[in-house]
Amino acid sequence: MDPEEARTARESLELAFHMSNILDTGVDRHTLSVLIALCDLGVNPEALAAVVKELRRDKASQTQPSPSHPTQPSSLS
Repeated sequence: MDPEEARTARESLELAFHMSNILDTGVDRHTLSVLIALCDLGVNPEALAAVVKELRRDKASQTQPSPSHPTQPSSLS
């Protein structure tokens, strides 16, 4: 990649990251870069979006206490 192409790529990533922040997507710069690269390789963007949503749902369900094991405060007595 020549310097001009590299500069254009950086500017495009910065613009996409700025839009991502405005839309409050929660996608960091590195992840956005990977997603863009996958799209450039021909991966369907709608499929990528579905994967990102599913991964977020999985992460959210893992961080919340399960209903069968509620978190109870410990007793110090």
